[in-house]
Amino acid sequence: MAGIVDDVTVADLAPIAVRAAAPADVPLPIGTDGLTWRPLTRDDVPALARLITATEDADEAPYRTSAEEIDDEFDGDWKDHARDTLAGIDADGVIRAYARANQPPGDARVVRVFLDGAVDPQWRGRGIGRQVLEWENARGRQLLAASGKELPARLAVFVHDNADATIRLVRAGGFTPARFYAEMRRPLDVELPPVVVPEGLRIVPWSAELDEQLRLAHNEAFADHWGSEPRTAQEWVQGRSMFAPTWSFAAIDDATGEVAGYLMSARFEHDWPLLGYKAGYTDLLGVRRAWRGRRLGEALLATVMAAYRADGMDMAELGVDTANQSGAHRLYEGLGYAVFHSSTLFSIEL
Repeated sequence: MAGIVDDVTVADLAPIAVRAAAPADVPLPIGTDGLTWRPLTRDDVPALARLITATEDADEAPYRTSAEEIDDEFDGDWKDHARDTLAGIDADGVIRAYARANQPPGDARVVRVFLDGAVDPQWRGRGIGRQVLEWENARGRQLLAASGKELPARLAVFVHDNADATIRLVRAGGFTPARFYAEMRRPLDVELPPVVVPEGLRIVPWSAELDEQLRLAHNEAFADHWGSEPRTAQEWVQGRSMFAPTWSFAAIDDATGEVAGYLMSARFEHDWPLLGYKAGYTDLLGVRRAWRGRRLGEALLATVMAAYRADGMDMAELGVDTANQSGAHRLYEGLGYAVFHSSTLFSIEL
């Protein structure tokens, strides 16, 4: 029987190589005020951090991407940085623009390429961003075609909703809004919800010994979530420079020893001066289907709020897909979280 993924019957799709319409070659940007172009390397992390901070300042983002997080992006042996990244260098050797394309290897329902890039605010308005996006689009199509996965395909760009110029750019490039996300926060200097753990379960601290079980639990819990794909073991541990083990938990079924749910936190300490408060960030929260409907998600959130407050945090924060059918948005609102920022996933569906 033909598989159905994201309301698309896979058997009805043209071959991925046809849909991707990948060019044989990806030309470098031209006529860009003397910028020269080359791939990014790990040695570029400090310069790339300066550029990304400048763009986040200009766009009034409520966060700043740290050098450690940028360095994380060079992890993953599935990535070909020589072909999947680009840096525009001025005459003084300063990076003024960059681009990246990433095709996660675990994709099993929709094959995706995430596109990421920026132009120094001082160099905007010269047509560089348009050419950078064209390069990303072309390289992304090559990656989709090379995946060989006969699945629905997506080119995706995340844009926070303050970045008006970037929104105009991606719309002009043929991308349309596909999904909307909200950042939410809750003060911790008011009464916290009680930790009521469902009968037969216990909540334990994260440990390295549990981590593979948590990955498998995550893949199962998010199998019915739009835009989520299984994570390989390498993907699961990639990008953990901000991971906060002491703020991360697993819910264990006493009868079977299985992981029923989990909560993983991050500590973005470099953002606290910008925010004006200290926050614990809930990065991942999931409950496996067999244990849903027992308020386990609420128990995990109550547990982590208490941990955040015990460590002197002022706020609990998290992000949510506003169209999440699991009712996560309502759960968070019921626990006192309120939206303070939003972003949009723009995509080209193939």
